[in-house]
This record gives sequence, C-alpha cells and structure tokens, in this order.
Amino acid sequence: MSQIYDRVALIGLGLIASSMFWAMKRSGLAGEVTGYARSAETRATAREIGLCDRVCESAAEAVEGADLVVLCVPVGAMGAVAKEIAPALKPGATVSDVGSVKKAVISAVAPHLPQGVHFVPAHPMAGTEHSGPTSGFAELFDNKYCLIVPVPGSDRDAVDRLESLWHALGSKTDEMDADHHDLVCAVTSHAPHLIAYTMVGVADDIRRVTDSEVIKYSAAGFRDFTRIAASDPTMWRDVFLSNKDATLEILGRFTEELFALQKAIRDGDGDHLHHYFTRTRAIRKGIIDAGQDTDAPDFGRGKV
Repeated sequence: MSQIYDRVALIGLGLIASSMFWAMKRSGLAGEVTGYARSAETRATAREIGLCDRVCESAAEAVEGADLVVLCVPVGAMGAVAKEIAPALKPGATVSDVGSVKKAVISAVAPHLPQGVHFVPAHPMAGTEHSGPTSGFAELFDNKYCLIVPVPGSDRDAVDRLESLWHALGSKTDEMDADHHDLVCAVTSHAPHLIAYTMVGVADDIRRVTDSEVIKYSAAGFRDFTRIAASDPTMWRDVFLSNKDATLEILGRFTEELFALQKAIRDGDGDHLHHYFTRTRAIRKGIIDAGQDTDAPDFGRGKV
C-alpha cells in the first residue's frame, strides 16, 4: 500500500495507539510516526520496544509538522491535550481521536483548534481488555469497524483521507453524527461493560460463593464478564461520565427487560423465556455472520 500521510503524531501510547503504529508500519502508511505519553515510564517502554519512530518529551513537540494528529488519551483528558497542542499544530493538519464517546469529545476539543486545522473525530470499534504500550498488535483493526464522525464544516478531503487510512489499517468504516454514535455505543459497548463490572462486583459481594469457586468454575460464563470487566478503569470512568444521557437511557431499557425476565421466571412462564432467548440467540448469530466474532469454543481469542 502507498503512504497516506508524511507524518503522523500519536498522543497517548496505549492499546489503540500502539496498534495503529504497528498497522501503519505493516503497510507503509506513514513516513514518520511520532508519539508522546504523559508517563515517563510509558515513554521509556515505547522507546525500548521500538514503538513510534520518535518518542517526544512533550505533546507539542510530537505534533510539530504532523499531517495527522490522533488523540489516544482517555476522553476526560481530550480537552486539556487539545489546548496544549493547539499552538504547535501545522496549518492544514487533521486532528482526529479514538475516543468511544463523541459528543463530549467534540465539545471539549473543537474550541481549541485553530482555523485551518481540520477536525475529524473517529472511533475504532476494536479493543481487548489489555492496555499500555506493549498491548498493541497490527491486526487489532482487521475486519472491525471504525466510525467516522465529521463535525459541521469538516473538510471533505480530510474526511476521505482519514477514512482511507482506516481502510488501509484493516477496518471497515461508517459515517454518522455524534448523537447517533453515542447511542449506538451505549448499546454495543458502554452498557455491556457496566453490566460486566456489576456482575463481577455482585460475585465479589456474595460471600457464600468463595473466591476459589468463582475462579475455578468461571468457564461457565462468568469468565466472559470478567474479560471486559478487566478493562482500563480510568478510560471507562471517563466514558460513563461523558456519555451519561445515552448510557442512562439504555440502562433504563435494560432494567425494564430484566424486570420482565424476573417476572417470567417467578411466574414459571417458559414460553416467554424461550421466545426471548431464541430472539437473542439470532442476534448472536448475526454478529458471527457479519464477521465481527467467531463461534470457536474459545471465541477465537486463545489465551488473550
């Protein structure tokens, strides 16, 4: 594949940024990739493993001369980082992000960006429960979706160029507005994570189930809650506080469905339960048919 950007700056060097770097290097999509992380330890690790062509000592230094700047920090930190890098941005550069909330990120970032800099928010719908600079791998985005969320007045050429990058990284792309994005993600990602955190918390609270039993018998289903409940706490705290309205709406609907299932179990209504589980099983099959997961016994994740 041919080079899409001469210089790309990655601000924040966790799972998504490191995977972007390895995927860009796999296909030769950027001439130079600079990087910055707030933690000196993270920067040292990045240098040690060859993550980024050049690891900088400040965010402003990293974005200098970059054609594309990607904010890969927790959504609660996006505004402060945008303010910090604004004076150093190259005229005509594109600023994007990888946050899983869009409305709050746009409100936090857009006011800081100077005239002539293009803002094209994005959200790769890919991830694992692992975090940090050593967690990334080039294949993370293969056959996954990246949602592109242009802001009013977004430069079409800048949007198309960013989409071409995500395609080259292995992703499929869709465009949508920020409100719709946040509702979609509340259903597909945010509420499931909160439910997983809750289920793991409930198991911890029930002292009649010992710690050893919870761990020993976790393959019965609990394991899959614990996988996503192991995700980065700072990131998910910021996600829930930033996507409050959509998450609360979906949790309200979830609570209604849960009450209906409780009633069916209490009343011995097997027909209701069977119909409900048949419908949800079909949704799972649709996810597999769409290539967004596998029906392998270990979900294709091996030891991940």
